[in-house]
Amino acid sequence: VAGGNGQGAGLNQLNSPRYIFVDRQQNVYVSEWANQRVMKWNKGAKEGIVVAGGQGQGSALTQLKGPLGLFVDTLGRLYVADYGNHRVMRWTQGA
Repeated sequence: VAGGNGQGAGLNQLNSPRYIFVDRQQNVYVSEWANQRVMKWNKGAKEGIVVAGGQGQGSALTQLKGPLGLFVDTLGRLYVADYGNHRVMRWTQGA
């Protein structure tokens, strides 16, 4: 469903996946501890899309530091528990 191409930071790889969420369209969201990002894998896709973070570890609004739990609401807004920054972040769809 997601990853399966060895450990790494490529769009077809995962590194220390922690939590997943599956939306109504069967897209899979994965929080990755080591890559400091959240990936979205559309149903049937060979590669994922970075939908949050992925800009290195940090506290800027575009960065995460230990993403864990995640949730996508019915409007497509993504919520991420950013463990290392002691915050919950929200991204709107397409942001």
